[in-house]
Amino acid sequence: MRLRDEEGRLSLPLRLVGLTVGISLLAGCGAHRDSRMNYNPTTFAAPDQLPVSETLMTYRLGPGDVVNISVFSVDSLSGDRQVDAAGNITMPLIGAVPAAGKSAEELGADLTGQLGKKYLQQPQVTVAVKSAVARTITVDGSVSSPGLYPVADKTTLLKTIAMAHGTSQGANPKKVVVFRQVNGQRHAAAFDLTTIRDGIDPDPIIYANDVVVVDGRQTSQAWITLLQTVPLLGLFTRF
Repeated sequence: MRLRDEEGRLSLPLRLVGLTVGISLLAGCGAHRDSRMNYNPTTFAAPDQLPVSETLMTYRLGPGDVVNISVFSVDSLSGDRQVDAAGNITMPLIGAVPAAGKSAEELGADLTGQLGKKYLQQPQVTVAVKSAVARTITVDGSVSSPGLYPVADKTTLLKTIAMAHGTSQGANPKKVVVFRQVNGQRHAAAFDLTTIRDGIDPDPIIYANDVVVVDGRQTSQAWITLLQTVPLLGLFTRF
C-alpha cells in the first residue's frame, strides 16, 4: 500500500485515517470531569419520603395504578380495579368511571354517589391505593429525548439515560448531575457515565422525583449556569 505519492504527499487512504483520528480527538475534547464536583459519593442518600398514610391521602391516581374498592355487604362490587390507559376503572352496574387525577377519597365519593342513585340505598364505599406507578424522573440537558419518564419507584442512572434514548451529540458523559430532595433541602451529586459503563464505578440508584441533567452542547443556559455556579464539594451541596 502506498503511503505517499510521487511528490511525497500523503496518499488519500492515510489522509482519511488521519482525518478520522483528528475528528475523534476533537469529539473527546469536551468530555471531561468537573474538578469541583464530588463524583460517585459512597453514601448517596435516598430522598425524603412522606409517611405512607400522607402519601396515599394526597396521591392522584393515574393509568396503571391499582385500587382496592370495598362496598360494604356487597362482595360482587368489591375487589381490585386497575386504572386503564384512558384513565378509567370499570365497575359492575356502573361501567367506566373516571379515576385519573382523583384521590382515593374522591373516587370513593364518586362511586358512592353513582351507586346510590340507582342501585343501592346508602352505600358505604371505601377506596384504597393498592399499587401506584404514576411516578416520574426528569431527564434534561444533552440527551436525545429530554422529558418526564415514569418509574414504579426507583431505577438506575444508566437505565434512566436509556429511557431518554441516550446522550445526544456533543454531550459530556463525564459530567452528569443528579438533583434530589434530602432532609428538606435540595442537593446534588455528580457521576461519570463512562466509568459506570466500564464497570469501574457502581450504577447509582435513581429515585422518583429525581432530576438528572447531562452536561453538553444541548444543555440549556439555565442548567449550564446552575452547574457552573454550584460548588459540589461534598456528598451533596445545597442550592
